[in-house]
Amino acid sequence: MNNDGAHPAVLITMPHSHYSEKARWALDRLSLPYQEQPHIPLLHRLATKRNGGSSVPLLVHGRARFIDSTDILMHADRVGGGDLLYPRDTSLRQEVEALETRFDEELGPHARRWVYAQLLAERSLLRQAMSRDVPPLEAALLPVILPTIVRIIRKALRITPESTARSLERVGSLFKEVDDRLEDGRQFLVDGRFTAADLTFAALAAPVLFPTGYRAAYPALDDVPVAMRNEVLRLRDTTAGRFALRLYLQERNRSRS
Repeated sequence: MNNDGAHPAVLITMPHSHYSEKARWALDRLSLPYQEQPHIPLLHRLATKRNGGSSVPLLVHGRARFIDSTDILMHADRVGGGDLLYPRDTSLRQEVEALETRFDEELGPHARRWVYAQLLAERSLLRQAMSRDVPPLEAALLPVILPTIVRIIRKALRITPESTARSLERVGSLFKEVDDRLEDGRQFLVDGRFTAADLTFAALAAPVLFPTGYRAAYPALDDVPVAMRNEVLRLRDTTAGRFALRLYLQERNRSRS
């Protein structure tokens, strides 16, 4: 373990971010002490920019800065001595990293677009999720700037009925790929054990599954629009959906300590 491991880290997040949940899960799993600093959208950039990043999650650990979720997982693995989330074996590690990258670049963005498309009109639910545990001043400002946040999200993610439908289809295709990988009865995606590939899939699929144990701030499934709830229930009833739900139940609270 390097010297940074003796000092508590600071994890900058947004309460509802599934990428923040990915980082949070890794830090919890590997028992790396940290303090979480959640911020509302837009104002989170004040914290990330002064630490050399742009979005969340961002980890400050000693003098080092890790500006995306994968960097955070790899750092936590190194601090813990290695071979925890990433196998030492080169070919297995490459397999884990390839799956992690695929989920980061495809599952995460498409799940995010679809979920935002369902919830942007639900202002009360958005306020509850985005304001959880943020500084009081930010929570007070959120109702005032929420219309601006919604406009920026809609534009930045290019949310339209057509793009939303494509994203749901892409999520379904990725779930099918995981279905096929699990068809041989394996319990985990790579190497017969829990790795960064499993963690990343479960964390980034969570917004379309609402699993028990999800630490990001999300509304209750019963409170979301009926059409959204029906899609969540459909995705839950797949091999990949059941796999992610099981990971939350069996692996989310496990740690090295």
